[in-house]
Amino acid sequence: LCRDLSDLETQNEQVLAEINHLQKKEKSCQELLEAYNFSEWEISEWSEQQAVFTFLYDSIEFTVVFGSLIDGEVFGENPCRKIVSMSFESLLDEERAPLSSRLVQRLIFQFIESQGCWQERCPTLHYLPQVLHDISLVVSRCKVLGEEIEFLERWGGKFNLLKTDIDDTKVKLLFSTSTAFAKFELTLSLSANYPSASLPFTVQNQIGNIGEEEISAVLSKVPLGYHYLRRMVSLIHHNLLQDPR
Repeated sequence: LCRDLSDLETQNEQVLAEINHLQKKEKSCQELLEAYNFSEWEISEWSEQQAVFTFLYDSIEFTVVFGSLIDGEVFGENPCRKIVSMSFESLLDEERAPLSSRLVQRLIFQFIESQGCWQERCPTLHYLPQVLHDISLVVSRCKVLGEEIEFLERWGGKFNLLKTDIDDTKVKLLFSTSTAFAKFELTLSLSANYPSASLPFTVQNQIGNIGEEEISAVLSKVPLGYHYLRRMVSLIHHNLLQDPR
């Protein structure tokens, strides 16, 4: 009887541990889903002539001009229409917007321009949901990148990050620490497919012996994905900039 009770207690502990593990996994998945909420668009106008959508806090306007009705086809509960043109416009105030916001806009429009003629991809309303999803995916990723840069500008000192600067679509990170006797600038080249591809980089050494070889060894250990830039900075700080003793 004692053995049976002991076995039962062991099984209960294992079940509780598994439940705890699954709950943590569920919470992690939920956080990722919230982070990658791809419904980034809002409708500001929908008429028989056109639909207007906005992205990224109303800083990007996407206009879809409708053509003639398609006989016998419906879109939702309405008749389906042909699409005759699709256009994008930036409404960002370039003079007042922070550098991170300007970078995000550049990357999004880099993606938009790389896709060629949008109307060819979306000849009728049936294709519009997929187009909105594709744009939302890029907007969501770039928006998170902008938030990461703002985080580093505010809290970079925790990672021995002296300065964060932006030049077109490049982010320049100036690291400096007396602990490891090192000062260097890391320049990362960004694109609209962030964070699904590794970032090309260069290193300009100013003090110490940390160069491209040392940085490359560290960055090769950083998995792609959510908060890629922040994790890169954190690992550089942890592996190269703390007291080597």
